[in-house]
Amino acid sequence: MPDGLPHLSTDQVAAFVELSRQGQIRGAAAVLGITEQGLRSRLVALEAQLGVEVYHKSRGPRRATLLTDDGRRLLPHAVALLERVHELCHAFDLETGGQEIRLAASQYLIRYVLLDVLKDFRKHAPDVHVRVSTMNEHDVQDAVLRDPEVALGLAAPYEPSLDLEYEELFAMDWSLICPRGHTLGRKQRPRLEDVSKQALILYERGSTGRQHVLDAFHERGLSARVALETTSTETIVSMVEAGLGVSIVPLLPSGVVTRGRRVDVRPLKDAIRPIHSGILLRRRETLSLAASRLLDFTRSRFSSGAASG
Repeated sequence: MPDGLPHLSTDQVAAFVELSRQGQIRGAAAVLGITEQGLRSRLVALEAQLGVEVYHKSRGPRRATLLTDDGRRLLPHAVALLERVHELCHAFDLETGGQEIRLAASQYLIRYVLLDVLKDFRKHAPDVHVRVSTMNEHDVQDAVLRDPEVALGLAAPYEPSLDLEYEELFAMDWSLICPRGHTLGRKQRPRLEDVSKQALILYERGSTGRQHVLDAFHERGLSARVALETTSTETIVSMVEAGLGVSIVPLLPSGVVTRGRRVDVRPLKDAIRPIHSGILLRRRETLSLAASRLLDFTRSRFSSGAASG
């Protein structure tokens, strides 16, 4: 601009960021404690300063997103700007709200890995609020790629993407789980040929793990008798407990997934590709300060082995 930088206020930027989070004027205004007209006024002022439209005024029945293309480009910068302001206020002991990060992760990793990490991170950074969305692996990748509000993802990548960076944190091997007293539980190392004769409970389509298991069957000229499908490992264990079938699942070395459950766990004789899990980030994008803190903390937990026990 000829006269220098646009005259933006943190109120205007905060209104835009909250609108993107809530997806509607009413919800954003309620969170910020202002009227709907007050929120609209801040957004009008923001658009006037930037010279672009940042959100669609009338969504309509076919509109899939509230933000315009310019709005989606603005969002990560707006979030980062607010975080820099929080840092500035903190440096001078000024009262301000906490910083926020949105993280997308698979249910397995949230339940058995991420909960402990987040519990310790809250002690380490109490000013950072983490919002976690549960998705399957394919949707985690899609969210990181397409939703600028998602800072990072934690998943087993479904397939590589040139637009994402992947940083492995750990790998898990596969084990057979069966009801107590099942014939397969009497074998020390069952083969996939033995499993192929049983009703099998698998992860649903779109799961990296499902494809690994089916590939292992196909490589040996076998077919899996898929009886049930579900997203959650917790649900799979419950189904096996109920005698609805057997399953092949990736397990952490700690045994936390099946501890105290009425199932038998056996290592498999035949190899299945391990599940590699880690962090997904958008390429060529600088993380916010809060997201960088969480990423560095997570890395340190896995490098020290604390998260696997």
